[in-house]
Order: sequence, then C-alpha cells, then structure tokens
Amino acid sequence: MKRLIFNTDANWASTILRVTFGIIMLVHAMSKLSSEGYQSFMYFFTEYLQMPVFLGWITIAVEVLGSLFLISGFATRLSAISLFGLFVGMIVFVHWEYGFLMNWSGQLEAGQEGFEYHILVLAICGALAVLGGGRYSLDQLIQNKI
Repeated sequence: MKRLIFNTDANWASTILRVTFGIIMLVHAMSKLSSEGYQSFMYFFTEYLQMPVFLGWITIAVEVLGSLFLISGFATRLSAISLFGLFVGMIVFVHWEYGFLMNWSGQLEAGQEGFEYHILVLAICGALAVLGGGRYSLDQLIQNKI
C-alpha cells in the first residue's frame, strides 16, 4: 500500500505541475480562512448550494491540506485524487448549468462561470495521480526509505 501511495520517479513534469497547482490552490484556499472569506464561502455553500456545514469544512480542509501536500510532494496521488473529487463536485453542483466557458464578459456574478478551468484542473490532478510527486518530493524520499 505504501508503494502505491508514495511511488514516483524523478520526473520534472510532476514537480512543475504539483508545485504550480499547489501554490495556486493554496492562495485560493487561504482566502476562505479569513473571517470575511469564510463567511462568504459558508453562506454560498449552505444557503445557495443547500449543503451541510460539515461538508463546507471538509471542502476547505481538502483545499488547504491538499495544496500543502502537493507543494511538499507528500502523498501526491491521494492529494490529487481528493482534489479531483472536489473539482468534479464543483462542476456538478455549481458550474455545469453555466456551460463550458468562463465568465469572460464579466456580466455574471461570482460563482456563475463555466467549467473550462475545472477541466484543466482535472487533467492536472489526473496526471499527478498517475505520475506521483516527481523530483524533490517527500514521496520520493519516503519511497527510497521503504
């Protein structure tokens, strides 16, 4: 099981994908940890989407921990799979009804954009789930110890 989770090679593609995506996700997730960001997110999540509060907490935890794990390259495959599931949920529950394209005209309110960005994230997560953490990852260090 450990090999399945931590197995990786020393490729640069995984390193570039996981660090870049991890930083972008961390900045996005951290905005939900401020008082105003948390209140806005939870209002949207519970009132607009009619989801329970605990799922909102899980969403924030997956975003924060998943991005930190990606940046460090720890359990890259599990982090990528978790974020993949989160983004599938975003597409299904929020963005599907707005179609493929983002809100390029700026005419729609926040949250009312299509899912083109989300498909890109799914591709990144899929690649990381297959490739692992790559060069300079904790996965590589752990793999060498097992």
